Amino acid sequence: MVFSSLEFIYLFMPPVLLVFYVLRYAQWEKGIIWWLIASSIAFYAWWSPVHLILLLGSVAVNFALHKLILKNSSKLILFVGIIGNLATLGYFKYADFLISNFNLVLGVETPLLHIVLPLAISFFTFQQISFLYDTYVGRIEDCDFAKYCLFVVFFPQLIAGPIVLQKHTIPQFTIASFNKHAGVNFSVGATLFVIGLFKKIVLADGIAPIVNTVFNAGEAGQSIPFEAAWMGTIAYTFQIYFDFSGYCDMALGLARIFGIRLPINFNSPYKAVNIVDFWRRWHITLSAFLRNYLYIPLGGNKKGLSRRYINLTATMLLGGLWHGASWNFVFWGLLHGCYLTINHGWNTLFPQTDNSSPLLRFIERLVAQSLTLLAVMIAWVFFRAESFGTALAVLKGMFGQTLYYDTKVWNHLLVDTSFFWFQVIILTAIVVIAPNSIEIVRKYRPVVDLKSTAKILKNTFIPLRNLLQWRPTLAWSASFFIVGIISLVQIYRLDELTEFIYFNF
Repeated sequence: MVFSSLEFIYLFMPPVLLVFYVLRYAQWEKGIIWWLIASSIAFYAWWSPVHLILLLGSVAVNFALHKLILKNSSKLILFVGIIGNLATLGYFKYADFLISNFNLVLGVETPLLHIVLPLAISFFTFQQISFLYDTYVGRIEDCDFAKYCLFVVFFPQLIAGPIVLQKHTIPQFTIASFNKHAGVNFSVGATLFVIGLFKKIVLADGIAPIVNTVFNAGEAGQSIPFEAAWMGTIAYTFQIYFDFSGYCDMALGLARIFGIRLPINFNSPYKAVNIVDFWRRWHITLSAFLRNYLYIPLGGNKKGLSRRYINLTATMLLGGLWHGASWNFVFWGLLHGCYLTINHGWNTLFPQTDNSSPLLRFIERLVAQSLTLLAVMIAWVFFRAESFGTALAVLKGMFGQTLYYDTKVWNHLLVDTSFFWFQVIILTAIVVIAPNSIEIVRKYRPVVDLKSTAKILKNTFIPLRNLLQWRPTLAWSASFFIVGIISLVQIYRLDELTEFIYFNF
């Protein structure tokens, strides 16, 4: 069950909301917390009841470790907890990957374990590691088990993030938060959910067939012509943008319906002017986690330039591996590590100045955004491809190195590409010009710590940002009702409902 499924919209959310409002009316804080825990467990069990044992066992063990660290302030217990969490993640996510590479290097045939990857294991593992570390360094004095459990399993953010720290949500699990501005919370939450649903079902899934056609052909060993390669790469660039952006909006919206604000996780990353800026905007909570719990402990930028660049590359390599057990993901992480190194080196050699004219600054920004997006697109090829061979086939096509290809294979895609390029124009305008969802509802504090977030929410031309400013009015309600209906109709028309891309991580 995913947020964009009819089962979730019609069968899951109505009873969850009904009981929530009854308990809220009764002012029963504990009852609300335990009801949200039970709902989240049911949501997770819909996918795999067997792996629910792993999730709940992980919650119980980590909470016990939290209590032990509070009692003894032991670095050994912290170390055991971190290693235990990483070992569990490593077994389920990387065991077969390691065995297959072991077989390849040594020429042996050790049988694979064929382990099914538990849904959300990367996300709830990272959250609990951060909780143990925060306990050890004194950021947490004590925590009620029910609130800790909800912190981990809360269904709006359980499956694909954002990666939430204890300071983000646990203080909000109070009757005061559940009570405050219920009407506004529901309106803002429903608006964000509808925006996300439209992004996922209409925009991301609408362009996905082109992506599948191109990359599946590459996987089958077909040579890919120039235009098809660019179509597939551009289409995936938009697909993953609107898929992940849609998920983030829906997660924020669902949490807000219950009066809970989550941290910002997505902020118009294709408006970035360099790769450093991109990673401040894309999967923001993962970037923060890797910075705070990996890059800085490795030494960060405090041990010289060479060590800084090594730490950057190592962090991004592990970030790539976090996304999946594949050398493609590792290479994607390596690419971004190299991008970041080049970006920081460039800034060191050529510090930015504001002495140029407005026109020159505009041109410089446009060139910087274009180069950044091109670098991101090339890296996306490795992220999407199932193998290096597929990625290289697509890249060869993109750079005009495909001399011979079967025209019969590609006629159906290339015979009339006018509608595709029209889609690209519309999607580019949405990505580059339009305000993002957080800007649209920014007056209603859609995320945690909006004051610091506001510093990076200057993405849009001010007149357009002011024009598209959501308010709880009949006109706005009618507009988003129509958007929701369009999304639901599209769900009925789909042959098969696709999961969010980040559900695989």
